[in-house]
Amino acid sequence: MATDQGRSGQHGVVAADPGAGDDCLFCRIVAGQAPAYVVLDDPDVVAFLDVRPLFAGHTLVVPRTHVDVLADLPRHLLAPYFATVQRLSGAMESVLGAGGSFVAVNNRISQSQPHLHTHVVPRNRKDGLRGFFWPRTRYAEGEAEAVAARLRAGLEPLR
Repeated sequence: MATDQGRSGQHGVVAADPGAGDDCLFCRIVAGQAPAYVVLDDPDVVAFLDVRPLFAGHTLVVPRTHVDVLADLPRHLLAPYFATVQRLSGAMESVLGAGGSFVAVNNRISQSQPHLHTHVVPRNRKDGLRGFFWPRTRYAEGEAEAVAARLRAGLEPLR
């Protein structure tokens, strides 16, 4: 696979979290040690094409720093990380001509690699994808209120 030129002038990405080790494929991509079609190489964030895309242009956004899930991403990286996701979602329309985009993060469950990554997928009407891929349910009487209260209480100490 080819890579685009990074800001260093080298192909690929040149700096990764040194503590992540060789076990993480995405860290190896970030370090330029594994092939990828890199579409964005910023100081805190790297984006590259998914090797098994839903549609052409399906991109993965990863932080350079190795973290397993979104809850582990340091606060100072939230803005650059999601600004990149936002830019890519716009590019799906302006660059690829998509009608919109699908943006998704899996945390542990269904996470193909144990390194935080956000999928940014170009979408068009009648492209074959139908909403979410799992069954939807309804709350039982009083259940929504109880769940919301638990979440509010649990989020308060995390401010």
